[in-house]
Amino acid sequence: MTTKINAPEAILDAIGGPENISSFTHCATRLRFELKDASGVNNDEIEKIPGVLGAVPQSGDRYQVIIGGGVANVYNDMVKLPQMKNFHGGKSNADVKDEMRAKARGKYAWVDTFFEFLSDSFRPILGVLLGASLIIALAAVMEALHIQNFHDPNKGASWVFIDAMWRSVLYFLPVMVAYNAAKKLKVDGWLGAAIMLAVMTPEFGALKNAADTVKTTSSTLGGDFYTAHVFGLPMQLNDYGGQVFVPLFMAVVLAGVYRTLKRIIPEIVHMVFVPFFSLIIMIPLTAFLIGPISIWLGSGLGAGLAWLNGNAPFIFAILIPLVYPFLVPLGLHWPLNALMLININTLGYDFIQGPMGAWNFACFGATAGVLFLAIKDRDKTMRQTAAGALAAGLLGGISEPSLYGIHLRFKRIYPRMLAGCLAGGVVIGILGIPTGGVKTSAFVFTSLLTIPVFTPMLTYVIAIAVAFFTAMILVIISGYRTPEQQAEFIAQRDSEEGVATATATAAEAGAPASAEDGSVATLAPVTTAVLAPVAGKVISLEETGDKVFASRALGEGVGVVPASGHIVSPVSGKVKTVQKSGHAYGITSDTGVEVLVHVGIDTVEMKGDGFEPKVAKGDIIEAGQPLVDVDLEKVQAAGYPTTTLVVITNTRAMSSVEPRVGMDVQAGEEIISATK
Repeated sequence: MTTKINAPEAILDAIGGPENISSFTHCATRLRFELKDASGVNNDEIEKIPGVLGAVPQSGDRYQVIIGGGVANVYNDMVKLPQMKNFHGGKSNADVKDEMRAKARGKYAWVDTFFEFLSDSFRPILGVLLGASLIIALAAVMEALHIQNFHDPNKGASWVFIDAMWRSVLYFLPVMVAYNAAKKLKVDGWLGAAIMLAVMTPEFGALKNAADTVKTTSSTLGGDFYTAHVFGLPMQLNDYGGQVFVPLFMAVVLAGVYRTLKRIIPEIVHMVFVPFFSLIIMIPLTAFLIGPISIWLGSGLGAGLAWLNGNAPFIFAILIPLVYPFLVPLGLHWPLNALMLININTLGYDFIQGPMGAWNFACFGATAGVLFLAIKDRDKTMRQTAAGALAAGLLGGISEPSLYGIHLRFKRIYPRMLAGCLAGGVVIGILGIPTGGVKTSAFVFTSLLTIPVFTPMLTYVIAIAVAFFTAMILVIISGYRTPEQQAEFIAQRDSEEGVATATATAAEAGAPASAEDGSVATLAPVTTAVLAPVAGKVISLEETGDKVFASRALGEGVGVVPASGHIVSPVSGKVKTVQKSGHAYGITSDTGVEVLVHVGIDTVEMKGDGFEPKVAKGDIIEAGQPLVDVDLEKVQAAGYPTTTLVVITNTRAMSSVEPRVGMDVQAGEEIISATK
């Protein structure tokens, strides 16, 4: 009888229970732990828990479990577990998060703080931004089909209302950012929102029509500027709709004012006078100083990027998609996203999102390649992960499920994805020369649904298609797992499928499918002697000096310090894998034991030099039959240990695996006993 796994409880057990947790919180996609001792946490076990996209050990005893969009639910369910009762001692999620970040500072703490501030100012509104971008895409499709021209100033009320549906988000974006930024700095979020709303009211806009307002035209940035005289002081009037630099700078200044007021005003009247003085100080300060300076700064940065795009469009088109894959995982992409919004407000269009689309679709293409291989390899877990991530990407333009769930877990993916980014950028750089690149007049998430908002659309479609299929094909051709990871996966899959087949066979033969208590019927145990592949001294995996093997992530086993370079098969069975470099062999014994013979440590770097394989994938071999001849002197001269590792990669399918270490053996003597 199958038991449903409780993911929160399984995660808690896998990390060592509440007693191993110092602090615990979550962000947009991940559970974040500060553990007392992270050395005993098994990544592989955690990643097998349903709903877990990946696990990421970090420096010290910090540990992250990647969940995706449902992380808040998993966090809340975990907090509600009986064993987690009163765990935080009254601390809020935000308090714990701040404590964790304080411990996790890099060399320059202010850099970490700056990017956390940017990220947390935008992340809570990703959902409404995505919703608005899809409404924009819908409008673009209707325009492309000649249903309605949304640029027509005389369009009917129904179409004006559709405009209002997405403009509501982008126009009042400064208010949302101000709220989040103020909260991030431990200031009343509504206070930050009220200050931004003050310079967005109809009354503020009407100052342009005052008798003493002066109109000027900027020759540097272009456009008309209005200066009103309020209490005898000049005030530059700006349309603050859609601006993001203004609320960010305002929130920083507000935080200083707010804390000062709380110190000097008696606590008994904080509720009245702290907001009062904050408003009468910050609204004029924002209108007279912070707003105009932020507008000019943002416009200047946008103009600088526009200059680069106009004077070196080929370099710009390649640079953006190649930079984004490194910015997004760290949350450092928010400044560029802010500039996109500024470009739309100052120039009427943006030129960054087009090249950025090449990165996004290269990311999704790599995920599609993983999905193809997962289907081919009968990998149910990765198939589900990749399918969900690909749907989120192609339909929503969201890269995080692909990045955190797949790409950052498998180091082979990033180079293939970067090749897709480069290819897409080159296409935009070449085809976009006559038009000055790919542009859009709306801020959108780059997905299949938002393609119509980019012009020229054909250039954009060709570029993202090239990026997508380049990354996908490269991942399919070369794989996304290392040879060791692939060998472990195949061994585990074949073992699980073998157990299922054996159970079915027993049922067909008349054996009971289950015991009276509902458990699966137990098959008769079979013990396999795994023999030494070479003469030498048998040592434990810890003594080999390889952390991966020592962790037992690939299974239980031993190392043999070889006395010769003549390596033979430790079991009779079928050769499942042979690495091109000739240093590693996966063999399935006749009794279903999956054995990995790995000659030397890090010898994959020798690229086959000094290795002469004697078998090929698919060969049926006997124990003692030659696998490979190795030039041990050449291996040692290259600086690599010659220790040959013998590991049972489907250890979890065994009832017992007993290594025999600390002895000298001849080839063919038993070194491991495996019972299935």
